Amino acid sequence: MTQIHLFGQTDPGLMRNNNEDTFFIEEKRGYCLVADGIGGAKNGEIASRLFVEETVTSFTGPDLLTDSNAPDLIRQSFQRANAAILEYATANPGCRGMGCTAELIAFYPNGFVLGHMGDSRSFRLRNHSFKQLTTDHSLVQEQLDQGLITPEEARDHSYKNVILRAVGIEEHPRLDIIKGKVFPGDLFLLCSDGLTDMVNPGQIQTLMSSSATLEEKTGALVHQANANGGRDNITVVLAEIL
Repeated sequence: MTQIHLFGQTDPGLMRNNNEDTFFIEEKRGYCLVADGIGGAKNGEIASRLFVEETVTSFTGPDLLTDSNAPDLIRQSFQRANAAILEYATANPGCRGMGCTAELIAFYPNGFVLGHMGDSRSFRLRNHSFKQLTTDHSLVQEQLDQGLITPEEARDHSYKNVILRAVGIEEHPRLDIIKGKVFPGDLFLLCSDGLTDMVNPGQIQTLMSSSATLEEKTGALVHQANANGGRDNITVVLAEIL
């Protein structure tokens, strides 16, 4: 399997009392995730935790990840988590409306598969080229795609937090699956919007391109989000192809 080094960090930020984000990394199996809870109070925290639990269950097994089974495991993880969140909300009426956005990436020999739902994001840095791999499932992104607003207007739009797709909100949400090759030196970033709302792409690329260790880069990204205001929970996971 592809050799990877993973590191993650989550922080409540400067304006929130609780942290509804979560992350999970599993170097041995070759996958990692970021989930950002929505729904208010502690409901979002429950949803993001359920996403982790169902993903771990889906990926438990002796088989090595391949380009054939990894996409199925990604889909299964989202489907199981979606059902678990809906079931929990039905049994606990005070939790109705909770859900989470999620990024889940799995690596197999020479490639990766990424599952994406919501407005958390995934990026890749390769040979000084920085690319956003995902497209937000949000009202603002829809308006951008239609040419109704500019990127500058989108950054501070009043409807910025209106999400059109999330895990656990409806029975059969559509999932984006992104696949690609990996090469030694590739650096992948999975993050909640607490990072991208506070740190612009240029700053993110600069911090990821430094000669620091993976752990130091992760800490620097979280620190920069807080230094720029820290208005939301911040979660960062880095995956380096060795």
